[in-house]
Amino acid sequence: MVEAILFASAEPVSVRELEARMPHGCDPAEALVHLRKRYEGRGVRVVRVGDAWAIRTAPDLGFLMQKETVETRKLSRAAIETLAIIAYHQPVTRAEIEEVRGVSVSRGTVDQLLEMEWIRFGRRKMTPGRPVTFVVTQDFLDHFGLENARDLPGLKELRAAGLLDNRPPPGAVPFAGESEAGEDDDAPGQSELFED
Repeated sequence: MVEAILFASAEPVSVRELEARMPHGCDPAEALVHLRKRYEGRGVRVVRVGDAWAIRTAPDLGFLMQKETVETRKLSRAAIETLAIIAYHQPVTRAEIEEVRGVSVSRGTVDQLLEMEWIRFGRRKMTPGRPVTFVVTQDFLDHFGLENARDLPGLKELRAAGLLDNRPPPGAVPFAGESEAGEDDDAPGQSELFED
């Protein structure tokens, strides 16, 4: 009965719980000593876990129970932005990433990308403080099917795929006297702004 209870239980079972489940007058402590001897040198063992007992795989056979699984993790927006900046601007320092993003980069974001082995530490920059740089890894290139970082899509490809707006970035407004391609110099409504 003790063997059956231990075998069926996912959690260790205390002697008190064994006594409560067994008929009156049974001695689970004696049964545990007997079971422990019986399973010695076999594939499983009766082991004490704190003040409870359990049947566990023999330590020398634990490798048979290992199971490898692929864990899919979704990157946060901050991690995606950081990864993109590193990929397009490598080698890049944390300060340069923060300058491009406009916000500070949390240590957790960089640690996650390092743990995934999509980025690695590059050479130190030859500037005051000698900051470390980040570069993408072979795993990153392999995941995205790239031969090297120069194969990353450019602005035209990103716009064509609908991933970027077609409008110019802020601050890229044409200077006075210049016109964008396809526009007349005398665009309606513009000339009166520059009249003497």
